[in-house]
Amino acid sequence: MKQIRIIPCLDVKDGRVVKGVKFENLRDARDPVEAASAYCREGADELVFLDIFATVEGRGTQVEWVKKVVEVVTIPFAVGGGISSIENMKLLLNLGVDKVSINTAAVKNPELIKRASKEFGKNRLVVAIDGKKNPLGSGFPRLEVVVRSGSETTGMEIVDWARRVEELGAGEILLNSKDADGTKGGYDLEMTRAVAEAVSIPVTASGGAGKLEHLYDAVVIGKASAVLAASIFHFGEISISQAKQYLKERGIPVNI
Repeated sequence: MKQIRIIPCLDVKDGRVVKGVKFENLRDARDPVEAASAYCREGADELVFLDIFATVEGRGTQVEWVKKVVEVVTIPFAVGGGISSIENMKLLLNLGVDKVSINTAAVKNPELIKRASKEFGKNRLVVAIDGKKNPLGSGFPRLEVVVRSGSETTGMEIVDWARRVEELGAGEILLNSKDADGTKGGYDLEMTRAVAEAVSIPVTASGGAGKLEHLYDAVVIGKASAVLAASIFHFGEISISQAKQYLKERGIPVNI
């Protein structure tokens, strides 16, 4: 097993890190620059910065906040939200961002994945996939892709889309469960494992982390290559070092 990455996620709205439940009822968490600097000191392996309302509001990523975070980060830094073109990606990468993450734009225009992978290299391209569960017999896929911050269904089956994303040239997948997001009830292990077993690129589990056991389960049961969390880190419930020590003690390789 390769080293498992621990990744705090900065969901940013109006220049502040926020956190909600199932993509709704957002509450203020902290300043993004302060948070980024703190997570670097605490030993996070990477950071993800998501401008969560950029696509819904029909705009690009707010680069002024990206610039401020780039100035303080000392670890790999991925940015997503409102990225819909090669030009958007080039701007962010030229600012010093290590990876760009696309979601809705990839669903609407899958060819963008292929173009970006060819232009920048697959190691700099993350495709984020938001998913939800549908009841059996609903006529919709059991695990369905949703876009536009979870507000729009697609009718696409998650595993099928994940396989296509890999074929088109994505370097990794950031998989987030809308149903589990912010609930602290644990990652969607069924969804995570289904995707992780279907592709050969790394899959990051996202949505639902509430205690240390959830991180372990995402790796061991969900087969994730990395675990992303927000609430537990932002509000001081679990530290990065606690998470890594817990995993290490249980035989999971981490960078300490």
